[in-house]
Amino acid sequence: MRKILFTGIIGLCICFNAFAQSAEMRADQKLRYAAGIIENYYVDTVNSDKMVEEAIVAMLKTLDPHSSYSTPEETKELTEPLKGKFSGIGITFNMQNDTLYVLQTVANGPCEKVGIVAGDRIISANDTIISGVKMKNNDVIKRLRGPKGTTVDLKVKRKGKPELLSFRVVREEIPIYSVDAAYMADNTTGYIRISRFAEETDEEFKSAIKDLKKEGMKNLIIDLQDNGGGYLGTAYQLASHFLNNNDLVVYTEGLNSSPYYFRTEGNGDLRNGKVIILVNQYSASASEIVAGAIQDNDRGLVVGRRTFGKGLVQRPFPFPDGSMIRLTISRYHTPSGRCIQKPYTLGDEEEYRDDMMNRYEAGEFMNEDSIHFADSLKYTTLKNKRIVYGGGGIMPDKFVPIDTTENSEYYRRMIGSGNLHKYCLNYVDENRSKLKKDYPNDDDFVKKFNVSEDMMKEFIAQCEKDSIKYNEEQYRRSENLIKVVIKANIASDLYSSKSFYKVLNPQDNVFKAALELINNDEEYNRLLLEGNKRENSNSIKK
Repeated sequence: MRKILFTGIIGLCICFNAFAQSAEMRADQKLRYAAGIIENYYVDTVNSDKMVEEAIVAMLKTLDPHSSYSTPEETKELTEPLKGKFSGIGITFNMQNDTLYVLQTVANGPCEKVGIVAGDRIISANDTIISGVKMKNNDVIKRLRGPKGTTVDLKVKRKGKPELLSFRVVREEIPIYSVDAAYMADNTTGYIRISRFAEETDEEFKSAIKDLKKEGMKNLIIDLQDNGGGYLGTAYQLASHFLNNNDLVVYTEGLNSSPYYFRTEGNGDLRNGKVIILVNQYSASASEIVAGAIQDNDRGLVVGRRTFGKGLVQRPFPFPDGSMIRLTISRYHTPSGRCIQKPYTLGDEEEYRDDMMNRYEAGEFMNEDSIHFADSLKYTTLKNKRIVYGGGGIMPDKFVPIDTTENSEYYRRMIGSGNLHKYCLNYVDENRSKLKKDYPNDDDFVKKFNVSEDMMKEFIAQCEKDSIKYNEEQYRRSENLIKVVIKANIASDLYSSKSFYKVLNPQDNVFKAALELINNDEEYNRLLLEGNKRENSNSIKK
């Protein structure tokens, strides 16, 4: 019997070998052939779905750093923030001491309509306890979100009320805003911060512009620091506001995709007035498209540090189960012809991942002179013929070094441990009514509120309870920064994310440099006409 079985296996192997050797096999045939061998002959049960997913991931790893595969769950997490809305109950929350703490309710959203307010603790949702049970944030979110029109019964603990309050909330579509802040930085300068380029970003931007113009805006600072990108179409829409009819915003090229030129259709409504784009090393993709379009068309100036250098275009290829491949199909080029993408080696994720640290260690974030460009990467802007450089990312017209003077290990531990955020939540919870009475709006708060020495002592004591030992020398170095960040977080909890930036921006060197430049006609015009006269070597640091 054993001999017969062994002979059968040999026979099957011979058949497979004959098939394999009968002709040249295409790559797709070889992959299916390998899968068939594993499924039919592997010693144990095979999870075919997992095997296929891992094969896809492995294939994509041999390509560029941005081609990727995502599971159905990962795909939803990736795309939802860019869709601009989701269906839920309309709150911003934080899990504090294993309790769901309502930070803010969405204006006219489901929770606000039924009377839930900031400071409330949501104890249960549809008879499922979600506070005090160490439930993961994702599991909490699953219980609060759901199809539009469905209901969720909430039990809420409110300060000063001995019994739990009951609310029935009807889920609605909730907007996810990408414009984090819009306010007047001075009498004539508007400021808008954009966190991502989503479907509704342009509508949010237009609404912000309308309000700022009513307040006297003549010039504009757009903050794209830490903005990792989003939709190409949204970047095109945003840049078009500032350009003339038929101006080039960006173009794409790829081996298997025809070149496509994105030109404006009609004159933009913001063609007058000074414009400055703020960027840093984490500004990427769509942020770089906007910065490059403004710079190359000589419409405004870019201030900050060299951007990330993500100039590869991904096209989504969805599968029926909700999973997706995002495959790189082309490259972005600025109007002058610069390729935005920084250099990379196929299949070498580690090298690509370490690039930011290498740039930091080379001194690029601190010193403009550490950045060198080859003459072969020299381009000129379209109107004023200023010299700009390719080689990855957008180099700003005015470089601003990263500020580390107030940073310390003690401060980083305070932030990283979550103690600073926890302290601010508790402080607002204990003092909300008084703070709102003393500071009816965020302008009053920004001008008049100060973090007291007693508050700092309380915060230091809280950190020490969490094994963060007090360090006098490092505390003195970071004291001002700690106070500013505490004040900014309290402002955000009391009012909105806009209030956070109203407090923080005056301490940001990039913002300060931009505000000074936009009010200096001579220097602004000089940079716009002549450019930044930087020295260059014959090699580029990669």
